[in-house]
Amino acid sequence: MLESGFKSGFVAIVGRTNVGKSTLLNKMVGQKVAIMSDKPQTTRHKIQSAFTGPDYQVVFIDTPGIHKPKHRLGEHMVKVALQALREVDVVMLMVEAVRPGPGDRYILEQIKQVSGPVMLVINKIDLVDRQELILIIDAFQQLHDFAEIIPVSALTGENIGSLTGVITGYLPEGPMYYPAGMVVDRPERFIMAEIIREKVLHLTTQEVPHSVVVVVEQIEERTENLLALQAVIYTERESQKGILIGKGGRMLKQVGQLAREEIEALLGSRIYLELWVKVKKDWRNRENYMKSFGLLDN
Repeated sequence: MLESGFKSGFVAIVGRTNVGKSTLLNKMVGQKVAIMSDKPQTTRHKIQSAFTGPDYQVVFIDTPGIHKPKHRLGEHMVKVALQALREVDVVMLMVEAVRPGPGDRYILEQIKQVSGPVMLVINKIDLVDRQELILIIDAFQQLHDFAEIIPVSALTGENIGSLTGVITGYLPEGPMYYPAGMVVDRPERFIMAEIIREKVLHLTTQEVPHSVVVVVEQIEERTENLLALQAVIYTERESQKGILIGKGGRMLKQVGQLAREEIEALLGSRIYLELWVKVKKDWRNRENYMKSFGLLDN
């Protein structure tokens, strides 16, 4: 790190779906800024999160997972992820601790166009032994000349501190882009909606989680320590709506309870949360719906 000035820059976290990008981002920033799920294609937006130290600021860009899209929303998500490669100082390719597959090779083809440093971050090393990890590293080295290869575990935190130090070493001197206390560039309304969507992801299965988008339509301050939120969970089919509501409204009540608890912890205020479920048929293939949901803002 240069002693003559402040260092700052943008780092894109890219990779296949479900390799742990959001988990890693939350661990590095030190708090939850991106929702997490064991289901693929969880992240739909490009989310910028700032991590500020005494003489540096890293602005991480968490991108949607790069995958073969099945609808127009998926096409947009992949476009956002690939666009991020051209907008940053450092690209951080994140993979699981397994030998490279077709998805990894496809992303590496896109990364060949990147002029700046590309780091390989191998996640989930807590699931493999040392000898296998060496073979995995060797396999990736044969595919690309990486500036750095850092094995980590986003779940346990292993090597996360070392990763931060390596990244800052590649940053240029520059300004502080965000105030030191600011962590994420998205408004609270967006974060609340994502928390609700995360609970749907955890509690539902098959196609339902991927067909859902959440919009916080109203925020009203009832008293000094009570906020009333009205949010709509949109899905694509009436059958999915029935699953989200559940027998006697049980599923929706559970989603609301879990979301309310997390939003209260985030804001430090009591929350009255009112949830509705509505159907927008085939919204993931309809640009007007995606725009109204704020999904085409990148």
